[in-house]
Amino acid sequence: MSTGPGTPSAPAPTAPTTPAARKSSMFSSLKVRNYRLFFAGQVVSNIGTWMQRIAQDWLVLSLTGSATAVGVTTALQFLPMLLFGLYGGVLVDRLNKRRALLVTQTSMALTGVALALLTLSGHVQVWHVYLAAFAVGLATVVDNPARQSFVSEMVGPDQLQNAVSLNSANFQSARLVGPAVAGLMITGVGTGWAFLFNGLSFVAPLVGLLLMRGRDLHVVRRAPKGKGQLREGLRYVAGRPDLTWTIILIGFVGTFGFNFPVYLSAFADDVFHAGAGSYSLFNTLMAVGSLAGALLAARRGTAKLRVMLAAAVAFGGLELVAATAPSLWLFSLLMVPIGMFGMTVNVTANTTVQMGTDPAMRGRVMALYMMVFMGGSPIGAPIAGWITDTYGVRAGLAVGGAIAAAAAIGIGLVLARVGNLRLSVGWHGGHPRVRFVPREQQEELAPAA
Repeated sequence: MSTGPGTPSAPAPTAPTTPAARKSSMFSSLKVRNYRLFFAGQVVSNIGTWMQRIAQDWLVLSLTGSATAVGVTTALQFLPMLLFGLYGGVLVDRLNKRRALLVTQTSMALTGVALALLTLSGHVQVWHVYLAAFAVGLATVVDNPARQSFVSEMVGPDQLQNAVSLNSANFQSARLVGPAVAGLMITGVGTGWAFLFNGLSFVAPLVGLLLMRGRDLHVVRRAPKGKGQLREGLRYVAGRPDLTWTIILIGFVGTFGFNFPVYLSAFADDVFHAGAGSYSLFNTLMAVGSLAGALLAARRGTAKLRVMLAAAVAFGGLELVAATAPSLWLFSLLMVPIGMFGMTVNVTANTTVQMGTDPAMRGRVMALYMMVFMGGSPIGAPIAGWITDTYGVRAGLAVGGAIAAAAAIGIGLVLARVGNLRLSVGWHGGHPRVRFVPREQQEELAPAA
């Protein structure tokens, strides 16, 4: 059955051990059969997705020799989300989400197979890659909010936070395998086989969706077709400062800090002159950190705004350090903490938005979230590519990191001022403790300090 905003606290009286259970059970949502099918299908599909990303970026760089062209490819893949993302959310709130996913996943499979055939036959040109990236982006307009909001229908409100975190862990686990296999394929048999694997990998999630039991889904009331639903979603977010500032932060981080297809390919090719194998290594090591961040989020009891802000500052700061790394191995090692803090920002923001949104509005709100996070790439990726081509990739990475860190600090100061908070620094249980507290409480603590 569907659950309203106020109902998640209802089971508390009969389950006093819930907090401890939530903290200790990192994989609790996998007990749900429908989610297990979804999770298993996504493991295979995500490996293919990462393989295609690596192969796509390397193919464009091989065809053009330009980091700007790689940035344009990334921009085209995310441009549809920027242009049509909100309308995709309105559509998702009206549709049966499982059926919508069957259509979008099939379309992405066909795109991967088509690009594979062009590449394997030797007829591929850069505009073919551009077109394929744009086609995948169009499918993502519906696929992304549908997948995000379908999670709650599979697991219900009690397991939602755990499932969101495990989805990210799933994606990052595939990132450990996909780039490594893609690197071997690119150097061994060519990029076309990576595209083919991606196209065929969509069979797994499609089978999983078909095998799900409809009676076990927590069906959410679908929004009826009507006028003003887009404005209704925007008004809903505007009236929720916790959602608004989270989405603004993820917009800055996503637009300027997450342009790794541009940065990492240029570091591998132009700075360290190490080829596709090192590009794949960078992505794999970043995935190690991202997986750690996602699993820690799955174990964490709640999504806290201060954790998200601190992680964003650390993420941007580490990008600044990586931009000056003198050796390939130091740069490679920095990918691990960068991935961990970047994933902490991503998962905490995603969980905050999903957990805080009315189920009937979730498609529209998650579409706005993904539009800001992913749709910023058409702006950020070409800028990053231009800075990289003009001033060097070190300058591009440094600028991206500085903007992400500055945005987190600025938003933290704004929230502190609006909430009449002050920064409290002290010790708790033998460890340093940094938090925001009400100004009145800070004044009470001052004499004791």
